[in-house]
Amino acid sequence: MFDLPKYGDGICLARLAELLTLLSIDRDRLQRISVVVTGSNGKGSTAAMCAAIGRAHGLRTGLFTSPHLFRFNERIQIDGIEIDDGSLARLKRMVETAIADISKRRGERFGAFEALFALACMHFQESQCDFVVFEAGIGGRYDPVRLVGAHASCVTSVDYEHVALLGESLELIASDKSDACAAGGTVIYGENCRSLRPHLVEFNRAPGRTSLFVGNEISIGNAIRSASAQQLDYEFAGHRYRSVALNLPGSFQLNNAAIAITLFLLWLQRERPQAASARIEGAIRTGLRNVRWPGRLEIIRQDPLTVIDVGHTPDGIRQALAGLMAIHGADGWVLVTGVSNDKKADEIVGALAPSFDTIVCATARHRGADATAIAAAARRANPEADIRLAASIEDAVRLSQDLAKASGRKIYVAGGLFLAIEYATVATGGRAEDLSFF
Repeated sequence: MFDLPKYGDGICLARLAELLTLLSIDRDRLQRISVVVTGSNGKGSTAAMCAAIGRAHGLRTGLFTSPHLFRFNERIQIDGIEIDDGSLARLKRMVETAIADISKRRGERFGAFEALFALACMHFQESQCDFVVFEAGIGGRYDPVRLVGAHASCVTSVDYEHVALLGESLELIASDKSDACAAGGTVIYGENCRSLRPHLVEFNRAPGRTSLFVGNEISIGNAIRSASAQQLDYEFAGHRYRSVALNLPGSFQLNNAAIAITLFLLWLQRERPQAASARIEGAIRTGLRNVRWPGRLEIIRQDPLTVIDVGHTPDGIRQALAGLMAIHGADGWVLVTGVSNDKKADEIVGALAPSFDTIVCATARHRGADATAIAAAARRANPEADIRLAASIEDAVRLSQDLAKASGRKIYVAGGLFLAIEYATVATGGRAEDLSFF
């Protein structure tokens, strides 16, 4: 979209603050209306759930997420509606003009994500949003979303990712993500962060941030799961909601739902403390019951049953796989897998391959690692499996469907975001070459 590199020069915070000022963004109001979602896995789902609750509460709600799956406009939404092409083009011109001015004066290049964040802020401000949910790109300490200054943020989960930028330990990665929250605010941590609790409580002490953990201060109970939906009991600080239905599949979404509920409750308590409790509960139930978020254990076809998942870290892969087996059973699958060329194939394929006896290895058009390397990783992880090489994404669709239909099997597509989305596009009649990512 922007004629800019993915990342700009060095740390972006100072130049991005100047950009927001030049674009007349009211940062005080932006802080009041916003929450921020960070984490290694589950950011998009959590952000979508929190926004759905806000919308169900009657608030004009903005949502900023990344990456997009099928269309660039997905990244910026208001009340579930993507930004239109006309607004996108108009705001793009304004952002580009401001960037050119600042870059000339500062001698620094902006990154594309910085520009898009500024554009989103403009769109939400022009549209007079009451509530906005921002998803971080990478980390939190130096990510553009830090400039939101949110008093309520979360770390959905922590895993080894972007270690060159965030650090080579889970403590460092979680610390970086925690710093998206303003001093004196509250950070909500997902269940898989609980082992880091002593560190994170001390890390947040100096800036006066409160640390809340799912499984400690926030309780999930009586989870019931099925292929079509699941439900949970939720409890936090006097709020008790029983049998809350959740539309998104996968047991890991219960963690995300608890975080989304708490994030909204904290924001509401701070900004609208007089809100009626019955109305709050109704919004939570309606929002979680109606939320939609593609690519997460999503069924894209019924004949043969075809499920895709866009998770692309080892922990995310393992969680999605467990959810798949719990919902649809462990037997009778054809796995289609591939990994982006900047990911560790042995870790990701190694988490998948042992659970499947038939595996199709493919190269995504966008940043896909070579299929022969994927096949080698699959053989190391599961020497007994029937491993096939696909010449293209189109070939992977044909081959997996033929294998599934011949033996009455189901298809699971996982390992990389781009692989899963390209497969879904081709399997539903589209063309992978028409997709565009950054």
